[in-house]
Amino acid sequence: MPSGNDEKRGGVSGADAAPRAFDATRIWIFDLDNTLYPADCNLFAQIDQRMGEFIQRYLDLPWEHARYLQKHYYRQYGTTLAGLMREHNMHPDAFLEYVHDIDLSPVPEHPELAAEIERLPGRKLIFTAGSRRHAENVAGKLGVLHLFEDICDIVATGYVPKEQRESYDKMIRAHGVSPEQAAMFEDMPHNLVAAHDLGMTTVLVHSSYMDHPAQAKIKTWKSPPCHVHHMTEDLARFLKTIPDPK
Repeated sequence: MPSGNDEKRGGVSGADAAPRAFDATRIWIFDLDNTLYPADCNLFAQIDQRMGEFIQRYLDLPWEHARYLQKHYYRQYGTTLAGLMREHNMHPDAFLEYVHDIDLSPVPEHPELAAEIERLPGRKLIFTAGSRRHAENVAGKLGVLHLFEDICDIVATGYVPKEQRESYDKMIRAHGVSPEQAAMFEDMPHNLVAAHDLGMTTVLVHSSYMDHPAQAKIKTWKSPPCHVHHMTEDLARFLKTIPDPK
């Protein structure tokens, strides 16, 4: 796994491939969960638990069956919510409100991260598969919310998961993003495919958190796939390696 100098250098598969730099980057786009905050906060574990609880009650199922459907829909449709909407015609509002009603005390204020995000030249956006309220609460707890121009949440993308190009297209249109000037930071590698295809610089913020087969597959990589230009386990440390604009 890339670390140390590899984080600064980034990684692109292929012997002659060069990592994509940030010289032209003027739009910095960050996923929220397990990206802006460290995965070891275990915040998403709370969301994961509450998704299972919601499905159990909504569909009146035993816990084991509810958990099975939760993970099955997540892997098949890109988000558990997308599966529930597709398979059960569920309205999303109550689901989003319930699963994001969590304890934020494990999230520390992160002044080092705030300083590095503030230093980046240009615009900053949060692009999340969660709700705007959840993003506001978490980013506020981290002490970085004031640094972001706006939040593009799952509602704004019509509940389309980020692994689908349509989600990125909606975000780009809504916020006037020029992909060739944008960098995308994300913890799920398959969510970076569309970003790469659109011409964005991509950064995978990975961790030991395992909730999807794609996360386990990272450990088998001999080198990152072509859609992952850089990798890091520490977002603030990685941002520190990006030179100040000239």
